[in-house]
Amino acid sequence: MFTLGVSVLWTVAGLHQISDLPIVAFALTGYSTVLLWRNMPSRCIGAVTPNSSLMYHRNVRVIDIYLSRLALETIGATMSLVILSVAFVGFELIRPPENVLLVAWGWFLTAWFGSALAILFGAWSENTEVIEKVWHPMSYFLFPLSGAAFLVDALPPQFRDAMLWLPMVHCTEIIRDGFFGSKFTAHYDSGYLIMVNLALLALALSLERKVSRELVLE
Repeated sequence: MFTLGVSVLWTVAGLHQISDLPIVAFALTGYSTVLLWRNMPSRCIGAVTPNSSLMYHRNVRVIDIYLSRLALETIGATMSLVILSVAFVGFELIRPPENVLLVAWGWFLTAWFGSALAILFGAWSENTEVIEKVWHPMSYFLFPLSGAAFLVDALPPQFRDAMLWLPMVHCTEIIRDGFFGSKFTAHYDSGYLIMVNLALLALALSLERKVSRELVLE
């Protein structure tokens, strides 16, 4: 609903008339991507305590609680992107993606990044309540820097390299390249994004393992 609302608002505002970019596809790819990785940590922060009763089952671990929530979030966000894409294509508001495989690759890397970030923050939140208070303002701060509302190619050259330090910018650029890459010059590095995801995941799993060992059931 959020993505649909933004797409309609930008279209009504006439932004599609002042740019050669497909503004609906621009909004769809930008905000769908942000909602995928930004909502994931919120699902995992503080998730263990309200589900601690499940831990009495020998086969249920802390990581299972995180993975189940992340799977639901990923499925919901993916359904949203697919349904909106099919609907917009059907109403001829956007053209079909130019490279579906590239879109899928970018979406996978985004889900991986969001999942690693979510497990890290979720496990970290079991040691301190500060994480829950910090993540929400941090997510709002990262929103305008995520690439949802701008293209890296449109930035002044001196700012491009700085923005590309943020992994979520690469996510957005990859997905947009798959949707309408012929309309602009995409700037991203899949190798860099994979390295960041691996580092985040390694740190997240090590912290989750520590939480699992120290968890005391009441």
